[in-house]
Amino acid sequence: MNKFAMSVLRQNPVVQHLLTCCLVLCGLSAAQAQTSPTARSADYIVAVVNSEPITNNEVQQQRSRVLAQWPAGAPKPSAAELSAQALEQLINEKAQMQQAREAGIRIEDDAVDMAENNLAMQNQIDRAQLRAKLVQDGLSLNAFREQLRIQLTLNRLREREVDARVRVSDAEIDEFLKEQRGTTAPGEADLNLAMILVAVPEDSNDAQVVTLQSRAATAASRARSGEDFAKLVGEFMGASVPNGGAMGLRPASRYPSLFVDNLQTAKVGDIVGPLRSGAGFHVLKVLEKRQGEAPTLVITQTRARHILLRPGAQLTSAQAQAQLAQIKQKITSGQTSFAAAARELSQDGSAMSGGDLGWASPGQFVPEFEQVMNRLRPNQMSDPLVSRFGVHLIEVTDRRDVPVSERDQREMARGQLREKKLEEAYSTWQEGVRGRAFVEMRDAPQ
Repeated sequence: MNKFAMSVLRQNPVVQHLLTCCLVLCGLSAAQAQTSPTARSADYIVAVVNSEPITNNEVQQQRSRVLAQWPAGAPKPSAAELSAQALEQLINEKAQMQQAREAGIRIEDDAVDMAENNLAMQNQIDRAQLRAKLVQDGLSLNAFREQLRIQLTLNRLREREVDARVRVSDAEIDEFLKEQRGTTAPGEADLNLAMILVAVPEDSNDAQVVTLQSRAATAASRARSGEDFAKLVGEFMGASVPNGGAMGLRPASRYPSLFVDNLQTAKVGDIVGPLRSGAGFHVLKVLEKRQGEAPTLVITQTRARHILLRPGAQLTSAQAQAQLAQIKQKITSGQTSFAAAARELSQDGSAMSGGDLGWASPGQFVPEFEQVMNRLRPNQMSDPLVSRFGVHLIEVTDRRDVPVSERDQREMARGQLREKKLEEAYSTWQEGVRGRAFVEMRDAPQ
């Protein structure tokens, strides 16, 4: 790795999806993941997908996985709805696995081993402990690894059939940014208005109001014809009005909404009114109008450094955590510095620079790393934490707010558009695979 922050820790949706599926499998109890001996003896075929059967036991196991992933607190479906959902998922899985076999996609044992190691690391245990947990929960190791292989196969099929075909053009990015900027409220305008007020006393009758309105209309007409507005202010309001009626440059929000609403299209020099308010009739002249700049998009960047230990045959995850906890104590007590410890121990490309990861923007690191980093203050160290890449000790050295460059905005837009197009393309592809499959539903035996 040349730079850990830009390569090793970059988010990978496929890996995240795989880990989610595996975590669910790992968390199932024996009662959830396996059917009872009685159920096994009464097993039967519930559906056939292109001549490949789906059994009742498979549906019951899938039901357990669906329940394990169900959001906490959300109302759960009925037993019939749950069975229907589990069966539909299995039909999709069978159809896609058949397509993967036809395409020659094979997952080697090494890839399954790596997925198993990643899962163990994500659970902050080593591979041996993971397998012990499977045995304790009554899960078959072979069945567990087969489910890993299926998930890896489906992910590789999706990468080939969907992900590799999704493209985002520069024209699409231009249109997206144009729409986003169009819906973003521009900066508030600053206005300088001069005003003639023809006051209307509270006890005025209708005839008096008409007379006063006519007087205000006369003032507006003369102003539009080019007469000096300041002199008109003196004539209609009195010589004591300061600054020729000018109210000074101020944000639009500091003027009455009656004025602002009627000045949306007015230009400098325009006369607006008469406008009626509770005080009387207003005639306005736009002396200055400055459009404030749109708010600049700003993101918070973090500069951090880390020490990474990679568990393996000679070092378990627990041992790596204990070692980094000792290193943290030495750094805190002044026996060594973070940079020196990183240069000596860190097992990645940042070791040469004392573990420095450079300035990082949100989303640049994997979630389990970034969530811990974001909680740290500058000059604060974390406890040892486990990510899918190893065990880390993190120290935040600085934090700053920076405007997003045009290039970065385009990359962010590209990412958002790609994710949206991927979701749509995957849904369409999945429906197509399901639609082309011959599915025969079977009734339960009487």
